[in-house]
Amino acid sequence: MKGPLHSHFSNSPAIRINKYFPGFSCCFALFAIAIVTSCSEPLAETPEAPVSEAPEASIVVLGTAQDGGYPQAGCKKDCCKAIREGKRRGQFVASIAIVDPVAGKKWIIDAGPDFPGQMELLDSVLPSAGGKLPNGIFLTHGHIGHYTGLMFLGREVIGASGVPVFALPRMRKLLVENAPWSQLTTIGNISITTLKADSTIQLSDSIFITPFLVPHRGEFTETAGFRITGPKFNVIYIPDIDRWETWEMKIEEVIATCDVALLDGTFFDGNELPGRNIAEVPHPFVAASMKRFASLPEMEKKKVFFIHMNHTNPLHDPASSASLKLNSAGFRSAKQGMVIPL
Repeated sequence: MKGPLHSHFSNSPAIRINKYFPGFSCCFALFAIAIVTSCSEPLAETPEAPVSEAPEASIVVLGTAQDGGYPQAGCKKDCCKAIREGKRRGQFVASIAIVDPVAGKKWIIDAGPDFPGQMELLDSVLPSAGGKLPNGIFLTHGHIGHYTGLMFLGREVIGASGVPVFALPRMRKLLVENAPWSQLTTIGNISITTLKADSTIQLSDSIFITPFLVPHRGEFTETAGFRITGPKFNVIYIPDIDRWETWEMKIEEVIATCDVALLDGTFFDGNELPGRNIAEVPHPFVAASMKRFASLPEMEKKKVFFIHMNHTNPLHDPASSASLKLNSAGFRSAKQGMVIPL
């Protein structure tokens, strides 16, 4: 394989993925995942007391839900009713952070409607940068769960000054030419840098990020996935894609070149939106991805974590038959607050 997307192959034997939340303390090895305590209650809030500083360059999962969040507005189904009744806890919209404790810096990929709570969550993992805005915000595309959190940087809320935002050309155009986002640039709340697909950016002495194009509904913008490369490991983040089959890259080969792959898990199967045309919101069903990845070696399967799950997705419930099926097949769903060393 050729090109920047595949330029950082890691032969490292193991990776630890830790959950810094009470009630969900997990330690994963890349090739052998061990559950330390119960994972039955995904939390959607910051712990009451600060946790220990992340000891190394890391990825922090700031949310796992599809753009509408979990619970989702207008949903009266049991999946959201249980959260509103206090029987379960919700999830922030999908986003990840990149943290470098040595440099005292943090960056996020996607700023959605849960931006305020996600910044509190991130501060609990990286206290040395607590209270500070991200050193940069990378955007995947122009759907509501991925950029609308920029509104909190405006004069109505934070009144930020020059927060670096990184976007592909059409995404930049959307922000610069359309109100109210254009005001963020005209009064200097944000400063936009145009990303170039397959061009690597150095974030700190030991962390690099590379955007790459993936096929996804392009009504407003193109869509990016990201490779994040640290001193030891590298992570692929693809929260949205139409189909694996329509991408010019072969996803199995991409998985082979990373240590952890956070992949589009929006819908478990095609039965989740009765009364709606699911073809209007194309995503690879988790069930189909599992079938496609079934022949991968076990070591490769354990790299795969599904993220960006719709509120209807049974993977939000770790006790569901879908979750049990996923785990028995050698895959996992991402958990909010999970820390992935880089």
